[in-house]
Amino acid sequence: MIAVINQKGGVGKTTTTLNLSHALAQSDKKVLVIDLDPQAHLSAGYGVLRQEQQGIADVLLGELEVKDVIEEVRENVFIIPAGSRLGELEHLTKGGAKRGFLLKEALKNKIRKFDFVLVDCPPSSGILGMNALLASEEVLVPVSGDFFALQGLSRLMSIFQHIEETLKRKTKKWVVLTRFHERRKLAKEVKGKILSYFPDCVFQTAIRETVALAESPGFGQTIFEYQPKCNGANDYMELAADVIDNRLLS
Repeated sequence: MIAVINQKGGVGKTTTTLNLSHALAQSDKKVLVIDLDPQAHLSAGYGVLRQEQQGIADVLLGELEVKDVIEEVRENVFIIPAGSRLGELEHLTKGGAKRGFLLKEALKNKIRKFDFVLVDCPPSSGILGMNALLASEEVLVPVSGDFFALQGLSRLMSIFQHIEETLKRKTKKWVVLTRFHERRKLAKEVKGKILSYFPDCVFQTAIRETVALAESPGFGQTIFEYQPKCNGANDYMELAADVIDNRLLS
């Protein structure tokens, strides 16, 4: 299970979850995506957002099982929507430390049939983000090509390290460069710094800035449905190959 996470907004986190999952499915992988963001942008991107919707919120609140809320949205792609009550989890006070393990417990022995499980996380380090981190074996951090994003990545890696020390287990960490302008000097400098600070963590493929990537979720479509021959579609297919074959920049 891979948590797609970054505390900084606007870095292409949901865009990456949406299009990477569809790219993996087109590579003959069976994929489950979990919308763990109360804004439910991933659910909207797959065209399944509805009012008063049941979803992962109801599972984490102990009212439904995973099988009750999972639905197939594309060939080989299944989603657990956010649900209209997900925001309640951030204000949950009962349960103490157990609140951080709700997702892990809910999914136990229920996701084995999937080749990949991607969790779209909220842009915060609250209860929902913690649930994603504690339930996942890997994290994928989308980072845009600016220095503010670089600072956010450094703070995020510190959080990961603290969790690893507390739980006494390692989590694989991956970085994908997003909203990337390959001709800009600043983007190249940020890329170089990320590679020097976090070696053996950065996937080969950078996701180029493409207008179509921002437009497609508004139509309930992935980039492969909205504009399948654009740079964004090509980049996400290459990123899927990076994830499958562990292709990293050196």
